[in-house]
Amino acid sequence: MAPFELGGTGPDFVLFRNGPVTLVHREEVLDDTLTLLTDLGYLVPRFDARAWADKAGFASAVKQGLGFPDHFGGNLDAFDDSLREVALGTGQDVTGLVLVFTGYDAFAGRDPRTAQAILDIVADVARFAMLFGRRLACLVQSDDPGLRFGPVGATPVGPQS
Repeated sequence: MAPFELGGTGPDFVLFRNGPVTLVHREEVLDDTLTLLTDLGYLVPRFDARAWADKAGFASAVKQGLGFPDHFGGNLDAFDDSLREVALGTGQDVTGLVLVFTGYDAFAGRDPRTAQAILDIVADVARFAMLFGRRLACLVQSDDPGLRFGPVGATPVGPQS
């Protein structure tokens, strides 16, 4: 099963076509996008990255917000494994899963390597999930319009217009 129909033009197709991770600077663009995605049946868990002091803060937030199992190890390998389970376990009654990280520039300023690695993992898991007809994406909101990331999943992070 393909994740989209040939000739897709919907707002979710437009979002996904440039890669699974999209950088958003303007809050109103993020809010409008989340409204569209929710209306289309996506789950859109939102995480405030400003609150993450370190990798442990990130791990705690995603464990709770995504319902990771009690044995979740809290490291990036465990995030990769658990996110794969969540992405593949997303029921047929939802269109897909879009992770939303707000204030990501604050976390990236404290731990740039981990911030980049998290986005790379999301991109890799999104590609894996699409093999099974599941949709996974990530919207990364930054208060810093100059924030840039290296390629994730071998795809550059592009802006949402």
